[in-house]
Amino acid sequence: MEGSSCHIGGMTSVQAHSDDHTHHADHTGDNDHLNGIDHITIDPGMLYYGNTVVLLSTLNPDGTTNIAPMSSTWALGHTIVLGMGVGSRTATNLRERGEAVLNLPGVELWKQVERLGDTTGNTRGQVQHGHGSVPCADKFAAVGLDRQPSQTVSCDRVAQCRLQIEVRVVGAAPDADGHFLIAQTHVQMVHADPAIVVPGTSHVDPRLWKPLIYNFRHYHTLGSQVGESAITETPSA
Repeated sequence: MEGSSCHIGGMTSVQAHSDDHTHHADHTGDNDHLNGIDHITIDPGMLYYGNTVVLLSTLNPDGTTNIAPMSSTWALGHTIVLGMGVGSRTATNLRERGEAVLNLPGVELWKQVERLGDTTGNTRGQVQHGHGSVPCADKFAAVGLDRQPSQTVSCDRVAQCRLQIEVRVVGAAPDADGHFLIAQTHVQMVHADPAIVVPGTSHVDPRLWKPLIYNFRHYHTLGSQVGESAITETPSA
């Protein structure tokens, strides 16, 4: 599936692997759900149901770069939508400067991501998620990350992130309840570690790129491939 284009039969099973019997063994019990699920009604306190983690760089009023972890993002073509608390330093920076960098960490950076959650770029700290947010003027140094200059925006990139996406804000408004800022951005430039790019192309190799996933406040990464889209640009076989 790509945006609003839905391809019937677009998801195909991987047939080319010699260890196909092992592949199916990893998913024992999956077929039990094909006949339906006896659901229950629940009321979860949050719905972080498995999204990619982003370290969002924005520019502070003093010209320094703020970085904040988030997972409420999604992409449609070269448009990326971001969601965050309306009173956050990040939201203020986005409204005032209209630019950002989405730095996508791999699984090896989960501890730095978690430590960033204890910091805030606001002058005054505030309690979030049951633990304190400590004011921090230099989040890069606080968690051991390095700056890297951007090319189309003023805020710095995070050098350790293997994918970095420079964007400009094209629209931003609070949600219906006024608790969150929803920002629509347009991609200006994408930087990638050559080690995860198919040689001679602009395609990220999904077999090599393992994003950090925030799954109901636990950190995960991708497991083994179970299939691929019929319109993939990086087919397995």
